[in-house]
Amino acid sequence: LGLSGPPGAGKSTFIECFGKMLTERKYKVAVLAVDPSSSTSGGSLLGDKTRMTELSRDMNAYIRPSPTRGTLGGVTRTTNEAILLCEGGGYNVVLVETVGVGQSEFAVADMVDMFILLLPPAGGDELQGIKRGIIEMADLVAINKADGDLIVPARRIQAEYVSALKLLRKRSKVWRPQV
Repeated sequence: LGLSGPPGAGKSTFIECFGKMLTERKYKVAVLAVDPSSSTSGGSLLGDKTRMTELSRDMNAYIRPSPTRGTLGGVTRTTNEAILLCEGGGYNVVLVETVGVGQSEFAVADMVDMFILLLPPAGGDELQGIKRGIIEMADLVAINKADGDLIVPARRIQAEYVSALKLLRKRSKVWRPQV
């Protein structure tokens, strides 16, 4: 599964919760988390593992943060090979967390069985994705953080994306993207 979304959408939190659910059901889960590299120093924080503390201690989970090193599209130059290595190593589920910024970080969509776009409610101009970029590639749009005071904005953004997806050309004859 490929996961993307804007900063603050809750990608790492979602992956930790979903990953723990999978390992409790006896799946082996690999997480390939991609972090942006600095254009100045070339360095990267690689902080996703620190946000997935429970999953990082799980014996049935493997978390590998990697820097983009300037590669565009939200993944690294070797993400596809890393997915294959994880599958060869016996991991049933591989979750790829992209850099997750902008509308063009969807290279992972061609590497995975399902591409999930996580969006927070009330994030500003809700239909930015309609510009044909990342929303066009999503198999599933998940509105995250949809609780408390954010229930109403979450329902609104859900309705907007359901409507927007109807305007896009279908990528598959058998699957309709869900929100």
